Amino acid sequence: MGSTKTDLFSTEQNEIAALLKAIAHPARIAILEYLVKVDTCICGDIVNELTLAQPTVSQHLRELKNAGLIKGNVEGTAICYCVDQSKIARIQAYVSDISSKLDHKTDQCC
Repeated sequence: MGSTKTDLFSTEQNEIAALLKAIAHPARIAILEYLVKVDTCICGDIVNELTLAQPTVSQHLRELKNAGLIKGNVEGTAICYCVDQSKIARIQAYVSDISSKLDHKTDQCC
């Protein structure tokens, strides 16, 4: 089997890219913001908040969960979601590192 383009990059670069790709949709950002605001919720609450179709919300939740940005626990017939704070901290650390490196640059771009 041949190598994929992701093989050309470090594990950290691939992990950060996957996390950022997962939040690169306004509905997913809205879901994360809602989960932070209410601390936990079930899928139906998210559907009511976003006014998107239930299958659409489920797809966005699946993408966030696959990336590890949210966790879901089954409670009866519902799934209770919460934000995985360690993944958010990882994104925050990456952006902070880039920002601090830019702060130390002496020349201005463009």
